Amino acid sequence: MLNESPKIILITGIMASGKSTVAQILAEHLENSVHLRGDIFRKMIVNNRREVSPDAEEDELEQLKLRYRLAAQSADLYFEAGFSVIIQDVVVGPMLEDFISYVRNRPLYLVVLCPSTHAVTLREAARPKKGYGVWTVEALNSVLLNETPRIGMWIDSSNITPEETVHEILARLDNEAKLNEQREKNLDGL
Repeated sequence: MLNESPKIILITGIMASGKSTVAQILAEHLENSVHLRGDIFRKMIVNNRREVSPDAEEDELEQLKLRYRLAAQSADLYFEAGFSVIIQDVVVGPMLEDFISYVRNRPLYLVVLCPSTHAVTLREAARPKKGYGVWTVEALNSVLLNETPRIGMWIDSSNITPEETVHEILARLDNEAKLNEQREKNLDGL
C-alpha cells in the first residue's frame, strides 16, 4: 500500500472501458482512499431523471453537470479530510473542462481509459449490467477520441488486465496524469 499525501484522481472513459474495476484496484493500493462512483448521483434521482442522449437537450446536460458538481464536491470534502479520492465516471467531450473546474483541490490527476471499440464491445457483452441504450460504443468512443481535450494520461487498456492498467497508472501518474496550472490554462484556451 502506498502511503502518500492526498490526491484526487479522475478516471474516465466510455462505458465498459474498465473504469470501475481499475478505480477500485487503484484505491486499494493507496493507504487512505475513497473510490467515488460519480454515477451514484445520477442513480439517486428517483423522479424526473434525465438520461444523456447523443442529441442531449439543455435539461439533460444540466442534470449531468449537477452530477459532476456533486462528485467534485464530495471529492473535495474527502480530500480535505485526508483521503486520496479516485473518482470514476464517464466524463468525455467538452464536459471534461467543466468537471475539472468543479474540483477545488489539487493535486488533480486525470486518467483516460481508451480501449478499442472492439474490446469495449466484448466487455459490454460479457458484463451483467448494460450501459449502452441510445448510445452505441462507436458513437460514445467518437466523442471520447474527437471531442475530449487531450490532457492527462491516456491508456489503451485493450490488451492489458486491470491490474496491469493500475501498474501503468502508478508508474506514469506524476509525469503524465497530473494536471498543473499550465495544462489547465491550455484547457481554458481550447
